[in-house]
Amino acid sequence: MRKVLMKGNEAIGEAAIRAGCLNYFAYPITPQSEVAEYLSKRMPEVNGVFLQGESEVAVGYMIFGAAACGARVMTTSSSPGISLMSEAISYIAGAECPAVFVNIMRGGPGLGGILPSQADYLQATKGGGHGDYRLLVMAPASVQEAVEMVMQAFPLAEKYRNPIMILGDGLIGQMMEPVVFPDDLKTEPGNKNDWATNGMDFRGSDKRNLVRSLYLDPEVLNAQNLKLKAKYEQMKREEIRYESYKTDTDYQVLIVSYGTMSRVCKTAIDNLLEEGIRVALIRPQTLFPFPEAAIRQAASAKSCRVVMSIEMSMGQMLEDVDRSVQGRLPVEWYGKCGGDVPTPEEVADSVKSFLQKYSKE
Repeated sequence: MRKVLMKGNEAIGEAAIRAGCLNYFAYPITPQSEVAEYLSKRMPEVNGVFLQGESEVAVGYMIFGAAACGARVMTTSSSPGISLMSEAISYIAGAECPAVFVNIMRGGPGLGGILPSQADYLQATKGGGHGDYRLLVMAPASVQEAVEMVMQAFPLAEKYRNPIMILGDGLIGQMMEPVVFPDDLKTEPGNKNDWATNGMDFRGSDKRNLVRSLYLDPEVLNAQNLKLKAKYEQMKREEIRYESYKTDTDYQVLIVSYGTMSRVCKTAIDNLLEEGIRVALIRPQTLFPFPEAAIRQAASAKSCRVVMSIEMSMGQMLEDVDRSVQGRLPVEWYGKCGGDVPTPEEVADSVKSFLQKYSKE
């Protein structure tokens, strides 16, 4: 397979097309606007539909309409734009429609800045909108992984009839890396769309379909939420993904980090090893479901003294890491937020500081 040098945002757009998505609605916002720019050209070439909405609010409901018809549909945005789509995302989850949302995160809160951040972790994993719903959240650490996750997201969305979120920081969207577009990823529809509002003649059916999230009877609404909860529990059983790095050593520190921040951590770990300091890494590739068992097991290593959550936020993943460790070891946070990405040297210094602290206790 041939490698192609592409910017992350453009590779994400191409991956969607190769996954069979021919419907893309969006509104421009830095640092992901190149996805829309790229697809505004590519979609007409493949007989697809590109439409720029008048706002992110409008885009959210365009996505809902296409998803309710059973079409493969995607949007991309960045932090404040995803906030404006949150009501529609809740509707889509409540109505059990498949759709793919890509968030190339920028700094916040508010307008914040346009540089990379990971400060939308809680929004994505804990439900940014109203009601009891969850998203399956995937976090790439490279342009290649972003391509693969986008292509995997569509059949997963159809399998669960649920929105999928690809959560990438601004570095993922803006960096250029060689990528291969795999032709062996499963991108066939995950269901027959016999539930969708795609027309009785199209389905060869005499039964009308109704896609809705409105349930006025409290007992019916409770039953619907229990049904949704069962899907989220199935995700926890079947979709947890993570990478282990240096966990086969007698490590003294366990780092949990995701996205491009994890790449910085790997460099720091390699540098620390040259100094005789052994550090391991668990990199969540799915943020929901979160790899709790893998982190808990890694934290149980006899040589380990402390667990660190290293992220480009003020510690939003920290509570999930802490919950996973279950009090076996102290859990500490290190990171920055606002676009200043920690260097390998800064990560190494933080590791040494916490290791010294807990080696004395």
